[in-house]
Amino acid sequence: MTIDPGAPRGTRDPAARLLQLLSLLQAPHDWTGAELAERLGVTPRTIRRDIEHLRELGYPVQATQGNVGGYRLVAGTAMPPLLLDDDEAVAIAIGLRTAATAAVSGIEDTSLRALAKLEQVLPSRLRRRVSHLAEAATFLPQPVQGPDAELLAVLAAACVAHEKIRFGYAPARGEPSRRMAEPARLVAAGRRWYLVAYDLDRADWRTFRVDRIDALHRTGSRVPERALPDGQDAAAYVADVLSAGPGNCRAELIVHAPIERAAEGVPASLGVLEQLDEHRCRLRTAVDSPEFLAFRIAALRLDYTLIGPPELVPHLRNIAERALAAIEAAQGPDR
Repeated sequence: MTIDPGAPRGTRDPAARLLQLLSLLQAPHDWTGAELAERLGVTPRTIRRDIEHLRELGYPVQATQGNVGGYRLVAGTAMPPLLLDDDEAVAIAIGLRTAATAAVSGIEDTSLRALAKLEQVLPSRLRRRVSHLAEAATFLPQPVQGPDAELLAVLAAACVAHEKIRFGYAPARGEPSRRMAEPARLVAAGRRWYLVAYDLDRADWRTFRVDRIDALHRTGSRVPERALPDGQDAAAYVADVLSAGPGNCRAELIVHAPIERAAEGVPASLGVLEQLDEHRCRLRTAVDSPEFLAFRIAALRLDYTLIGPPELVPHLRNIAERALAAIEAAQGPDR
């Protein structure tokens, strides 16, 4: 096969051609040797040689046999370097920066280290796009610490495998206990993570705050998947529990907006909305402490009237007074 004079110049340079070949192989597609040769403007023999070179570098390139056989990049035992296009690189950088403030403990430093490595090799035009986010974006301080990343990973694996688990649990009230449960789903609500599981000791569905779980043990015993009550999904089930569950700090607000608009500004994790008329709706919400509940309510982007409880008033007043003091300090005495 002759080299197409109109082929990209990079295909004539071995290093550049390997990068182009690797980029093609990362697509979810089986490429025949002839297709790759035509794309890169080389002979099938050169493609075979380049494939062997990639394998020597640690890239697990798989060859399928037959009339329609081809090449593809598959998962290996180690993670080789990746080729990312511009949008993919920026998306990963933004995701890593966000993860540094995420609702999971133990990944902040890891995320920042990975981000530093990525920014080091980003082209300047992409580095500027990522740095603009760092300069322009800020995150609300979070009042609680999230659960351990490793614990979340083990729970997620048990959910997917429908595997019984045994763990210790320390509720907000009452004595710690050992539980045997069939895990269903993990639900993130703000910086809180909840495990939705069927509690075998109580023969009923329960939600467990993940940061209160310890001594987790996977039993290896798999069971059929159970359906949640009333056909709910896990997120709706947790929202109902948080808004009405016993032992929570509950509040009721009148939101001065149509329910459709309120639903856009009120996350499902905060509570349940109920329409009152075409201009107002009721929000019933609950979390574990009045301080955190006041923080969540103060972050609402909608006008509201607090119905109760009275215990929430001093916490909301403290938030308002701190914000007012900060504004006055920023304006200075002459403004």
